[in-house]
Amino acid sequence: MARTLITSALPYINGIKHLGNLIGSQLPADLYARYRRARGDEVLFLCATDEHGTPAEIAAQKAGKDVAEYCAEMHEVQAELAKGFRLSFDHFGRSSSDQNRVLTQHFAKRLFEQGLIEEVEETQVYSATDGRFLPDRYIEGTCPSCGFESARGDQCDNCTKQLDPTDLINPYSTISGATDLEERKTKHLYLRQSNMRDALNDWISSKADWPILTTSIAKKWLNDGDGLQDRGITRDLKWGVPVQKGDQPWTGMEGKVFYVWFDAPIEYIACGAEWAEKQGLSDADWERWWRTDKGADDVRYVQFMGKDNVPFHTLSFPVTMLGSGEPWKMVDYIKSFNYLNYDGGQFSTSRGRGVFMDQALSLLPSDYWRWWLLSHAPESSDSEFTWENFQVSVNKDLADVLGNFVSRVTKFCRSKFGEAVPEGGAYGARETDLMAAISEKIEVYQGHMDAIDVRKAAGELRAIWTLGNEYLQDASPWAVFKEDPETAAMQIRFALNLIPLYAGLSAPFIPDAAGKLATAMGTGDAVWPEDKATAFAQLPAGHTFAVPDNLFGKITDEQREDWQEKFAGIRS
Repeated sequence: MARTLITSALPYINGIKHLGNLIGSQLPADLYARYRRARGDEVLFLCATDEHGTPAEIAAQKAGKDVAEYCAEMHEVQAELAKGFRLSFDHFGRSSSDQNRVLTQHFAKRLFEQGLIEEVEETQVYSATDGRFLPDRYIEGTCPSCGFESARGDQCDNCTKQLDPTDLINPYSTISGATDLEERKTKHLYLRQSNMRDALNDWISSKADWPILTTSIAKKWLNDGDGLQDRGITRDLKWGVPVQKGDQPWTGMEGKVFYVWFDAPIEYIACGAEWAEKQGLSDADWERWWRTDKGADDVRYVQFMGKDNVPFHTLSFPVTMLGSGEPWKMVDYIKSFNYLNYDGGQFSTSRGRGVFMDQALSLLPSDYWRWWLLSHAPESSDSEFTWENFQVSVNKDLADVLGNFVSRVTKFCRSKFGEAVPEGGAYGARETDLMAAISEKIEVYQGHMDAIDVRKAAGELRAIWTLGNEYLQDASPWAVFKEDPETAAMQIRFALNLIPLYAGLSAPFIPDAAGKLATAMGTGDAVWPEDKATAFAQLPAGHTFAVPDNLFGKITDEQREDWQEKFAGIRS
């Protein structure tokens, strides 16, 4: 049995995520996890809330809550929304876990022993108004590279350039808005990334199958003179992993915590340890996924993330893992995504522009959103959500193609033959040709899913659905029934057998609808058609079924117009 380890970029704890965040990592990761399970792999699918750093402190402060209390509450909110979108995590953990604290301090000790961490006296920004050093995300200003006016002190979200707070033009405190900032001396730990340039270059160059987006970003940062710099990995904050060498104090670093971008990726590994503990398993059970000396050498590890996270996952985190000198399982494939924009602009958490996960589920079931987002995934370039496109896609693909096929077949059968599969005669040339055509398309579909070409896979699945509708139009069993009921019965038997096949193929994209189809057809779970000999014969003559409720309701023009107006404004 093949083993596949899947991690999704960790969502920040500071609020509910919008649809652009969802399609950038968690949703396509779930699609792949469901597919690999369906193909028989042993899968471990991990994700967690990213809870440390300035965003958490600021969000808690705005909410008037203690940061630990705030993070605990928001973790539950995000976990419930993940369930609502049917994200099939084996464990949804927390970067504030004890396991992550221990592992982060362990990696710090190992990196120090390997000569890859050094103490540096540096100049940082101090706010007299706030009476404290300001961590990078407590400072915003204008990006010196692209001129974006809301760049953070660690990175510009517009051009993805990594920054230091002192690089910003016209910086100000995000706590108080104060501009009376000054530079003062302080000591911090730096990860000597530059010492790992050759090792990183060799590692990245060995990944010939990575997506162009991932490789181009990685190599740009690796070869850019400003890219692979030594980076500070500690901050003057209270909330975070305390700076220690393993379980020993780190003299001179008292009161400091590790930088969130140092400890957050380590949570991928820690999440495995959390999963094992929750399941009542031993350390060996998670180590077989994460350590090549404990059995992880045969694991395929796939990461999913938005393009803004690629530099950290192709440079900084690999420096941590490779630099430790320990046999950690390195990522095999990084699937990165461009941005999903919203209706002529950008999604905006701060301005509440766009649809957020909780709002989406209050409007329509998760399958509607899953289908549109995955079939329009921003793979080769940025894509855009518009309400017009969403309405057309849902109404055409889900309601008119898949839903209509199921409804016509089952209702016609009930009206003429009852709720049992009719026998009729043997399949003819039309049915034999269609089985061959669908089988060919299934092979193509599987190829796209294996390659994690999400949009191409969705297109092929849609084409498979369409073949069923075309068969009904061509065969016209309702017309044939008038003259030749036996042939019509055969045609309906054939069409009914496409429904459980469609359920198995569609389950990674639209799991709820697939489950309803499998239940209605009395086949149990939706199953991937590995056995081509039985794929078109899951329902023998006499097998009883139920006519399912309408799978997908159409979105009306009135609904679309109402939603378009509702989600253009400020989220309270």
